[in-house]
Amino acid sequence: MLIFAVKKKNTMKIGVFCSANSSIDQDFFTLTDELGRWMGREGHTLVYGGCNMGLMECVAKAVHETGGTVIGVIPRLLEQGGRLSQYIDVQIPCDNLSDRKDLMLAQADAFVVLPGGIGTLDELFTLAASATLGYHGKPLVVYDMKGFWQPLLRLLETLEAQGLVRGRFANYIKTARTHDEVVRLLEQM
Repeated sequence: MLIFAVKKKNTMKIGVFCSANSSIDQDFFTLTDELGRWMGREGHTLVYGGCNMGLMECVAKAVHETGGTVIGVIPRLLEQGGRLSQYIDVQIPCDNLSDRKDLMLAQADAFVVLPGGIGTLDELFTLAASATLGYHGKPLVVYDMKGFWQPLLRLLETLEAQGLVRGRFANYIKTARTHDEVVRLLEQM
């Protein structure tokens, strides 16, 4: 008897940048879990940093538990420190954080940025800056959970108003305030 796996139409590899800290607003975990479960149910693949902590572990677990594929791009230093998630289906080792960003950009079709710190900001701005120069045209969605990104969005508006951003930042960075808005923006690609 032959069994064929049927790939859902319009599935994507979605890169997710987010916090690896656990001592953050618990609502962020609930909303991240919702996003990950949607990704898994819809047959999307998660491309993320491979870490077993914080929102990173939360999204990987949710995707994995709902049947999605999880690709972890993890620096060897983190792996050696015991930070590799158990929910990874495909592991891509890398040398450092710059390599990680490059590999994730090559792997993913679109990106979602969840709450995070300095590393997440670095990832967001690396992708946004490279989009402004034409290195890629992949969708980049900032998920503004509970208004987390509002101070940053105001700063970007100020930079734009002072002529320090090429064009409109919203051409490169889409903003979603709810799960449904994230889904709608991703499905438009």
